[in-house]
Amino acid sequence: MSRTHRKSAAALAYDAPEGDGAPRVVAKGYGLVAEMIVQRAKEAGLYVHEAPEMVSLLMRVDLDAKIPPQLYQAVAELLAWLHRLEAENDAKAKAAAQAQAATPAGAAAGGAPRDISDVRRIAGTRPALPFNPSTST
Repeated sequence: MSRTHRKSAAALAYDAPEGDGAPRVVAKGYGLVAEMIVQRAKEAGLYVHEAPEMVSLLMRVDLDAKIPPQLYQAVAELLAWLHRLEAENDAKAKAAAQAQAATPAGAAAGGAPRDISDVRRIAGTRPALPFNPSTST
């Protein structure tokens, strides 16, 4: 099987407040390694975005290296997509929490959340790191 037909995946880590703020390639691979990257990301509750062109470019970046300036615009668009997803999920979780608090079952269970553990129980937790594997087939 040629390389162009094997599944590939790359994962980015973006720690904006630290360093120069450029995302880093923290994992990449083909075939089974690519499948493991995607599987681990999903298990961790992280977002997976499929963009074959982006993966092709990221596969050229050394592991644990910051992306080159030529990829800033493309990765910025990817991070904007991630931000929109997180905002949508936050809005859905807030609406679900409000709906639960408005029901008799929610009122019987104590109504509005009393502390952070109640908020996490109702709304769930979102990924702590904007880690975003991309895949292509």
